[in-house]
Amino acid sequence: MHVLVTGGAGFIGANFVHTTVEDYPDATVTVIDKIGYAGNPKSIEGLDRVKLVVGSTEDRDLMDALVGEADLVVNFAAESHNDNSLVDPSPFIYSNLVGTFNTLEACRKHHVRLHHISTDEVYGDLDLDDPRKFTPESPYWPSSPYSASKAGSDMLVRAWVRSFEIEATISNCSNNYGPYQHVEKFIPRMITNRMDGVRPRLYGDGLNVRDWIHVLDHNMAVWAIIEKGRLGETYLIGANGEKNNLEIVRALNRMMGFDEDDFDWVKDRPGHDRRYAIDPTKLMEETGWAPKFTDLDKGLKDTIEWYQANEAWWRPAKEETEKKYAAQGH
Repeated sequence: MHVLVTGGAGFIGANFVHTTVEDYPDATVTVIDKIGYAGNPKSIEGLDRVKLVVGSTEDRDLMDALVGEADLVVNFAAESHNDNSLVDPSPFIYSNLVGTFNTLEACRKHHVRLHHISTDEVYGDLDLDDPRKFTPESPYWPSSPYSASKAGSDMLVRAWVRSFEIEATISNCSNNYGPYQHVEKFIPRMITNRMDGVRPRLYGDGLNVRDWIHVLDHNMAVWAIIEKGRLGETYLIGANGEKNNLEIVRALNRMMGFDEDDFDWVKDRPGHDRRYAIDPTKLMEETGWAPKFTDLDKGLKDTIEWYQANEAWWRPAKEETEKKYAAQGH
């Protein structure tokens, strides 16, 4: 089996490549990644049976050539940071819409199976006291240029399945955490700021709820969908890990030896979604998948230890990330 992983040097994609190499000894992997600010070739460096192609899914000819050599395409490639999409939406449109279109057209031409990675943010948000969770039938109601572009990419996949009968599945996942995540993201930024002696900052009132899942659980779910999911279907991946941002900051402070309330409040960002919550029942019933990393505190401790042990991996991006945030007033 030859697997083409788009965005395979990014956070979730790189972890997927590690999982594939470890769990599928007969698989070979080609990674296509443009190695932008959030892609790091060191995340997959030294892995056996893995080839990195530096390029973009926006390059239609390149995607045609690479997909033509593959048995399976797993599409992680995406711009994925809400704050960045509010500053400049254009990269999100090109990567998430044009890139997905090129991937779909190549899969259609070469009759290659596709799994498309998406996010729970396409559904918008829920009230804090709403008993519901998102399901595959929930209406799309994106609130940022990022989530709107991902919603559009999902719709492209569904249209190509119906119009051209390509073999594809979609998964929408909740917030991931774990190793190899860029330091602009919430949890690694908190951890690395603490390591640098900088007090964490928290948006708004801190009560925004996210449904946290360890990246390895996410990727095992992706493989379960590829192997056991029904073509044309959408599956939601979550681990019942709802925590508000205030709880996460306090937990990280406590685990790193600081007072729980040793942080600064900052003005909320525009359009900040209130609560995400995923119902993974369909995924679990149809594929037998279940999360293994169900102890969030342990997962956070492991993540802290990874960043402490791998400063050489994240340090080169840290200064530039903090300069960018300072320029944006964050």
